[in-house]
Amino acid sequence: MLVVMQEGATEAQTEAIINRLVDMGFTVHRSTGVRHTVLGGVGPLEDFDPALLETMEGVKECHRIVSPYKLASRSFKPGGTVIRIGEVEIGGTKVVSMAGPCSIEDAKQIESSAETVAEAGAQVMRGGAFKPRSSPYSFQGLGERGLQLMRTAADRRGLLVISEVMDQSQIPLLITYADILQVGARNMQNFNLLRELGKIRKPVLLKRGIAATIEELLLSAEYVMSGGNYDVMLCERGIRTFETSTRNTMDIAAMPVLHRLTHLPVIADPSHGTGKRDYVLPMARAAVAAGADGLLIEVHPDPDRALSDGAQTLRPDQFSELMQQVRAVACALGRSA
Repeated sequence: MLVVMQEGATEAQTEAIINRLVDMGFTVHRSTGVRHTVLGGVGPLEDFDPALLETMEGVKECHRIVSPYKLASRSFKPGGTVIRIGEVEIGGTKVVSMAGPCSIEDAKQIESSAETVAEAGAQVMRGGAFKPRSSPYSFQGLGERGLQLMRTAADRRGLLVISEVMDQSQIPLLITYADILQVGARNMQNFNLLRELGKIRKPVLLKRGIAATIEELLLSAEYVMSGGNYDVMLCERGIRTFETSTRNTMDIAAMPVLHRLTHLPVIADPSHGTGKRDYVLPMARAAVAAGADGLLIEVHPDPDRALSDGAQTLRPDQFSELMQQVRAVACALGRSA
C-alpha cells in the first residue's frame, strides 16, 4: 500500500494515516520528499478499498503496490534516493568512484593504494579485510588489523572507507572502521545477515549474486530496508552465463532497468564484471553511459603480485586513465565524476 500525502499536510494528519494503517495490520515506512510525504505500508494481502484512506484528511492518493518489493520500488520514492555520507553524495549528479585493492595486504600496499585513489580523484577507498575465497587455502585477509590500516590510510587523504561484511558477527567490527558495508555476491541472499544490516544506520552496498535475477536483487534490498535502513545501494558485478571469455558477463542493461524499477542508487563493478583488467576501462565507460551512479574498481600498486584478484586489478596509471575517461563520459551526460 502506498499513500501519498497532500502538499502541506500537517503532521497530525500524517500521524492519523499511520495509525490507521497500523490498525489495519500494516508496518509503515515513511519517506519525506521536498513536496510530499509518502507512506509505504507493508502488510495484509487481503482485499481492501484504497478509497477508505483517500477520504481521510491530508491524503492526496492511495495505491496498491503489486510488486513483491515495496520499499525498494521506484513508486515509494519517485525522485530517487541520494545517500549522503559527510560531503559525499551517492545517487546524485556526481558519479562516485570507490577504488582500492581486493585485499588489504600490508601497510605499504594500502598506503600506496590510498595515494593512488586520492590523486586520481576517487572519493571512497575500498579494501577487503575478510575475504570469502573459493579455496580455503587462499589468502583470507588480515581481519581487524587490515581495517585499522585502511582507516588510517583513508583518513590521511580524506577518503571514505568501504569494506565487505561476511556474517552477522562481523557487523560491530565493520561499523567501527567502515563508512559503507559491502555485501558480496555470495551473501546476497544471506537473509539473516541482511536483516541485521537493516538494524544499523550505515549505508549498505548490496552486490548482485552471480545467478540472481534483478527482482531477486531488489527483494534482498527489501530485507535491509524493511528493518529501517533505507541507505542501500545496488551493485551490478556481472552474472554467470555460458560465455567463458570473461570471468562473468557484465550486465550493462541492469543499470537502466534498475533505475526504472527502484529509487536506490546503482553502482557498477567492472572489475568483477569482466575479471580481466584490459576490459575494466571500457566497461566502466559503458556503465556510466548507461546510468551508473558510481563505480567499484580494483587497483593495486603491483597487480601482478597481488594476493587476490590480480588479473582484474588495475595499475595506478590505468586507474588514473580510467578516471579521466569516466569524467569525459559523465560530462557528456550532464554529470560530473
